[in-house]
Amino acid sequence: MADKPGSRFVRSSKFRHVFGKEIKPELQYDDIKLTKTAWDSNHCAANNKYFAVSWGVAGGGAIAVIPHEMTGKLPVQNFPLISGHKNHVLDIDFNPFNDSLVATVSEDCYAKVWKIPEGGLKADMTEAAQTLLGHKRKVGTCNFHPVADNLLATSSQDYTVKVWDITTGQAKCTLDGPTDLIQGLSWNRNGSELAIVSKDKKIRVGDPRTGKFEKEFQGHQGIKGSRCIYVGENKLFTVGFGKTSERQIALWDPAGDTSKPLMTQNVDNSSGILMPFYDWDTQIIFTAGKGDGNIRFYEYVPDGDKWVHMLSEFKSNAPALAGAWLPKTRCDVNECEVARYLKIQRGKVNETVVPVQFFVPRKSDLFQDDIYPDTASGAGEPALTAEQWLGGQNADPKTTTLAGGYVAKAPREEVKFEKKAEDDGPKGETELRKALKEAQNRVTYLESEVQRLTIKLKDAGAQ
Repeated sequence: MADKPGSRFVRSSKFRHVFGKEIKPELQYDDIKLTKTAWDSNHCAANNKYFAVSWGVAGGGAIAVIPHEMTGKLPVQNFPLISGHKNHVLDIDFNPFNDSLVATVSEDCYAKVWKIPEGGLKADMTEAAQTLLGHKRKVGTCNFHPVADNLLATSSQDYTVKVWDITTGQAKCTLDGPTDLIQGLSWNRNGSELAIVSKDKKIRVGDPRTGKFEKEFQGHQGIKGSRCIYVGENKLFTVGFGKTSERQIALWDPAGDTSKPLMTQNVDNSSGILMPFYDWDTQIIFTAGKGDGNIRFYEYVPDGDKWVHMLSEFKSNAPALAGAWLPKTRCDVNECEVARYLKIQRGKVNETVVPVQFFVPRKSDLFQDDIYPDTASGAGEPALTAEQWLGGQNADPKTTTLAGGYVAKAPREEVKFEKKAEDDGPKGETELRKALKEAQNRVTYLESEVQRLTIKLKDAGAQ
């Protein structure tokens, strides 16, 4: 494909003819009950064994953990759920080094880690393996560390980001700085820094071990949502909206000049947020539209000129409500499949999960090592312990080959959790009255502080 419509020159690329195709209907997943919350997240995550979906329930919050082999219509009336939250589940992530561990965050201010039994859920699960309590308001995102074992980053409406050791339930790092809702969070490839985008239109980047964001710069100018992911050599790819509400993509160099992006491009005038994904092996960036059925894909090329080159677009009339990208180890290397997306869309009764496969057309049936380098996806082994990373060490992810087909690693030693008692609030009338009194005293103090600061600001303005 030419870089520009009408261009006489075609840029050479092995991925120029990548195309997407929906999997046949009998291998789709029907009767999914997606949550109705308006929170802007993917509401879905996947690993080598399962995919998880934020489930629509009456009261509280739940997720369904579905084995990839369970295609067809789900038995929704008796399907076992993880349902230990008191309010909507807002985000989900699987531990990259342990297929049986999944994290959830919720409007109830908790983050929780769940251990899926061997063979999947057979009954409802309400008791978490670990509860992470420390945020003061609803928790909106969760992202496991890509290199170090058992570390989880969460962001909250209390405008903080915390990095937790899930084995002890303790927050090891806390970062302040945002002045508005945090909309997206991403680790870089080796986990030495993370980036967030916020409703205040700022992008912030830093090493959480320092306790602060070292860089802060202006992002997309639109008032709608934004997302970010790391690509290539520590560049930051963002999706958002321009001043006139057109969807945009942009690329930034957090280590260089952040006064302007390396590139920016308007996409279209649709209103749904773009959900970005980056394949580190092929350097292809995918953007799936939320509220439309299109998936655009670009090639990241660090050429110092255009940087991000449009490859093609998968089109569908069925709009996506949510979705997740599968690990590379779930792709069919014999068919030169380089990516697979689980697209959640409206079904006949509830929702349907439609896998969309992306292929590089090749005539040979031999293993194509140029499009399948050793991959970190599914390597199953961390490069660092939590203690090593917290102590200042960095390392690249461990990788595995896909030649001859992916062979799952033997299960790792079971994680031992130091359980902490959950704070369920006051128990009995005496504790309730005490808690009420403390809350009233706190409100009185805060009202006096607001009044004092208001007078101070007026005096400063008068001068």
